[in-house]
Order: sequence, then structure tokens, then C-alpha cells
Amino acid sequence: MARFDTSFDATSVEPTTAHELLPAGKYRAQIVESEMRVTKNGMGQFLWLMLDILEGEHKGRKIFDQLNLVNPNPTTVEIAQRTLSAICHATGKMHVSDSEELHLIPMTIQVKVKPPKNGYGESNAVAYLPPDRGVAARAAKPTPAAPATPAAPPKMASAPWNKKG
Repeated sequence: MARFDTSFDATSVEPTTAHELLPAGKYRAQIVESEMRVTKNGMGQFLWLMLDILEGEHKGRKIFDQLNLVNPNPTTVEIAQRTLSAICHATGKMHVSDSEELHLIPMTIQVKVKPPKNGYGESNAVAYLPPDRGVAARAAKPTPAAPATPAAPPKMASAPWNKKG
């Protein structure tokens, strides 16, 4: 039992409402909170992220993500590291030693709606998109007076399993 110091009047406080998913789509967002948390089974840790939607109809809404950076399953860790790399690319911060270095940097995210699974309802999934390079590409277009010569196709690196040594 928990006894309150004073009587709580629920008529004076707006109740919380059911959490609604963000519709699938692209959003401008930024990380506003982050922390390492222990997994439910105690055998790993994940980076918990809270993002704030910055623009549009859903401005001010929060969306959450977690990256299982410490886990006995190496595939799980690889997925988390790749996601962290995507966040770094999206924010332009290539070397970080603290998740707070990624806070308050606007980026574009892709939100998907995942179907119900394991007794839980639908949920949102977040993908972090690289900065829009379309502006730079348009600025680099050749003028009609100086037609561009076709560039040589990029040289493909050989696959690691084909290397001798």
C-alpha cells in the first residue's frame, strides 16, 4: 500500500491516453534522450533512444528505438552496430564515445508499422536515412555549354573469400 501525503484529485489532471502508432512514412526527427539499459534476461545491454518528431502533423510526438549493443548473439550485435552506424551517418557524427553526442541533431527517419508479434500489438520500427544528397547532385549538373563526359564505371572490389593469402 502507498499512502499519499495529500488526497489526489483526478478531475484536475488530464489522464494519459492510449499510445497511438506513428503512421508509416518519412519524418524529420532528433534524438532527445538516450541511455544504456540492461536487457530483460540480464544477459545484455541495449541503447534506448527517444526521438522527437520535428515537423508536420505529428510534430512533438515521441518515438522510441533500442539497439542491442551487448548481447550473446553476434548477429544481434551486428544489427545494432549497423543501426548505430546509420544514426551516425544520418547525423554526420562519424566518431562518438557517448550517445549524447547524437542528441539534438535533426535527421530523416523512415517509420514502418510492424504487425503484432509475441502477444504484443502493432509497433513502429525506425530506420535512419542518410542526409539528402539531392541538392549537391543538382548543383553539380553540367551546363549545356560544357557537356559531361561519361565517367568510367566504378571498379568493384574483389570479395574477401576470393582473395588469396
